[in-house]
Amino acid sequence: MEQTWRWFGPDDPVTISDIRQTGATGIVTALHHIPNGESWSVEAIQQRCHEIEWDDSQNTETGLNWSVVESVPVTEEIKQQRGNWQAHIENYKQTLSNLAACGIHTVCYNFMPVLDWTRTDLAFQLPDGSKALRFDATAFAAFDLYILQRKSAVQDYTRTEQKQAEQYYRAMSADDIQGLTSNIIAGLPGAEEDYDLQQLEQTLADYSYIDTSDLRNNLSVFLQEIIPLAEQLGIRMALHPDDPPGHLLGLPRIASSEQDLQRVLQLIDSPANGLTLCCGSLGAQSDIDLAGIASRLGHRINFAHLRNTHLESDNRSFYEADHLQGDHDMYAIVRSLMQEQYKRIQQQRQDYRIPMRPDHGHQMLDDLHKTTNPGYSCIGRMRGLAELRGLMMGIERSLLRQQEQTA
Repeated sequence: MEQTWRWFGPDDPVTISDIRQTGATGIVTALHHIPNGESWSVEAIQQRCHEIEWDDSQNTETGLNWSVVESVPVTEEIKQQRGNWQAHIENYKQTLSNLAACGIHTVCYNFMPVLDWTRTDLAFQLPDGSKALRFDATAFAAFDLYILQRKSAVQDYTRTEQKQAEQYYRAMSADDIQGLTSNIIAGLPGAEEDYDLQQLEQTLADYSYIDTSDLRNNLSVFLQEIIPLAEQLGIRMALHPDDPPGHLLGLPRIASSEQDLQRVLQLIDSPANGLTLCCGSLGAQSDIDLAGIASRLGHRINFAHLRNTHLESDNRSFYEADHLQGDHDMYAIVRSLMQEQYKRIQQQRQDYRIPMRPDHGHQMLDDLHKTTNPGYSCIGRMRGLAELRGLMMGIERSLLRQQEQTA
């Protein structure tokens, strides 16, 4: 698998020089400075390619390339089909054309309303002293019921959950309230929007007339517009699952389960209509078979986020575990993906190599004393990449030996 690394551009505390030392060869990035809904020009894309591929200070090539776009934002207007949504789709098409002209052919995107990904704790301390991202369902309910005070929120929680949320909220200080609010709505790394409470309330109100069926229909319209062009350009789109899976803030969600993902693929039958297998997003539920998904939907997996989670006793809260030590069998997942690659080679597919990245990582060692993007410090991700690289080497050799024995 192609080993890639998420980079947020020149302002990322983890530099291109740092990334060169991790062993990654591909960069996953986006033009976050361009407002959502606007097209990315060839010049802007080429500038980012230059920043990735060339070290101006040393006047030498870095050996890295822009492998995956994560993400070209799908605006709230497109998701709701309101305002300038049709103009935004035309701009999206232009962006895809310009990316292809610059040699970039894998595009990750999501169709999550309002919040792209959500955590309540950005520095959850683990027993070994490192820090992880965590989603505390009770803390989130406290935010929803008592800080945001969303209308009809009470309908989304059991009486027990409401009581737990009330107790949690009453124990919070003003700083606790501000911190939780910031963690949820201020925008995590790579998020496509950020809000204050008033803006969030208004955006949620805009979705009050959109249910799951409506959102899926709006995705279908988007794909009918985008996928034929993507197929013509040789671009592979890769829908990211809901993170965390399931409903939040009363919003519809359409990419939380294997059945959801199958429905997405059925909306338009094209090799350009594909998925991002995000093990951490889908994995935050007890009844998910990630290795099975990798096998059954592998022909449409165009990108993989390899990380692990540990689901807590309430079956709603979770934290991000070590890459090989969480609830899910990373060996089986990676083996399924590598078997899919062998199938693609036999089918003579040009896109046989699936790009992966060690998604998120613990803040640890020297990074504990640095300002880092939550989930995207260097050392924790480098540890994850090293573990996954070793796992892939072992699997590759076992698969080759198996082929030799059956030849």
